[in-house]
Amino acid sequence: MSSKWNNHGLPFLPGNTFRDVTKSAFHLPQTLVYKNGYALPRRPSVGIGQEALFSEMLSQQEIDKLSLELADIAYESHDQKMCEDFIPAYVALDKKLLRFFAYFTEDVLYSSDEEYRVRPVVIYYYLKDDSMCIVEPTVKNSGLIQGKRLKRQRLTKNERGDLYLWKDLNLGIDLEIHGFKYHIIGCDDFTKEFMESEGIVLNDPEPMPEDPYIKRRHAPQPSYTTTPSTFNKTSNFFAMDGQVLRFYAVWDDTDSPFGDTRHVVIHYYLVDDTVEIREVHERNSGRDTFPIIMRRLSVPKKLKTGTFPSCSMEIAKDNVEEYYSPKDFQLGQTVTLLSRHFLLYDCDRFTKEHYRKNYPEMDMKPIELPKKAETLPEKKKEFPPYNGFGSLEDSLQNCLSLVPQPPKVNLLKMLENDHKVLHFSVRLVSPHPEDEDRRFTLSYFLSDDMISIFEKPTRNTGVIGGKFLKKTRVRKPGTTEENPEFYSPADLAIGNTIEVFSHRFVITDADLYVLKYLESISSQIPSHTLDSLRQKLGMGMTGNQPADENGEDRKPSP
Repeated sequence: MSSKWNNHGLPFLPGNTFRDVTKSAFHLPQTLVYKNGYALPRRPSVGIGQEALFSEMLSQQEIDKLSLELADIAYESHDQKMCEDFIPAYVALDKKLLRFFAYFTEDVLYSSDEEYRVRPVVIYYYLKDDSMCIVEPTVKNSGLIQGKRLKRQRLTKNERGDLYLWKDLNLGIDLEIHGFKYHIIGCDDFTKEFMESEGIVLNDPEPMPEDPYIKRRHAPQPSYTTTPSTFNKTSNFFAMDGQVLRFYAVWDDTDSPFGDTRHVVIHYYLVDDTVEIREVHERNSGRDTFPIIMRRLSVPKKLKTGTFPSCSMEIAKDNVEEYYSPKDFQLGQTVTLLSRHFLLYDCDRFTKEHYRKNYPEMDMKPIELPKKAETLPEKKKEFPPYNGFGSLEDSLQNCLSLVPQPPKVNLLKMLENDHKVLHFSVRLVSPHPEDEDRRFTLSYFLSDDMISIFEKPTRNTGVIGGKFLKKTRVRKPGTTEENPEFYSPADLAIGNTIEVFSHRFVITDADLYVLKYLESISSQIPSHTLDSLRQKLGMGMTGNQPADENGEDRKPSP
């Protein structure tokens, strides 16, 4: 604003002030400059509209002195130590948790055996976010729902909503969480070191109190009988639970009108001395097969003598003098279970080991089953003759099942030899003179042993080149459909004649890759095949590349 245009007699209001009409620049100067691709700050030398700044009116010495004084006020001395790298809490305390061992008591109602239970738990405290998780270790056959009692969450300790922190945890204290009182009795080594490093003195650990019911159950019980029993069902259940003896037997049912010999499996459960019999299902046996012949039960071996009519009354334990035991199952002998005769001929490994430890006098050696004289020889499967449509494997699947399935392939061979092809130059053997100039390329695919033939186009012959034979497995002449033999790389020697669906071809040349591949598997290739390839490729080598019949160099196929 020029001073000559100021009107000091007028108020400073819009319309009463005048701008310098000679001023033409009103832009804001840039304060950033780019150097080597980076934006750097730049001190402006002029203001808006190229006006002079207050800093430009000062001398350079005054500006330097003012900047040093401001730097001393804003920052400390340069002699201060470098600050350490800052590590956030969620990184330093990640996957670090405190583990406390505790227990709580649970009242038992309507029970004369126990008044309360002592249930141990483990309290996990996650230092990362001050959350807690309570897990009760599972005890086998306890009958209680155990596992995770409280999922991971942040817990409040009072009505004001204050959260539990690691400073509030110690040994010998009680934690009231959701109506349960957990008493902490111990912790692990990491928790102890962490609490002591933070200046918290832990109390002495306490032992886990014993459950009164478990203590009373393990205590020796007084005997009220003159002859105390050595069998304890409870201890036998914990010791023998899940242990089963397995025998392989033959059921001789030839006495019945339509009976036969059947293979069965006999299971003897050591936990309660029960026996179960299952039939082995055989395909196409022609009879209904029941999975269980005899359900699991205690089979009586000897009944007490009496006058009661056993045919009309159920057998009770008081009427049985002796049940079947493991000593009654001897390999090579016949055991009678509910009037059925079973010949034991083998057992599994666990059964043999059990008899070796507990019954060393019994010889559990498998026996061979006797062969039936009236057994007819197995007839050879006969299939309809091959009709020529499709491959032999595909046509055979129509005879094996009602719904044809694709034939099985060797996946490992397909993966190892994928995209590996052997190329040969072949000539058609024909009595017609116009076929002498026809040239073919035979490709042998190593992944599935298939052969394809491609005819090279030849000018002025009247024969259209192209695909002569699509990919298929070529069977050797003289072999049958029942036992076919297919061409392999061992049969593809220079000069050999192969017959492909009544067409005969003579192998005249091959790629250099063919020789390298066959030499890598020389143990599977006859020597005359390798010699023919070496002789042919060695005579026509030009710059390490084999030459074709016209003398031109060619590269080996990939």
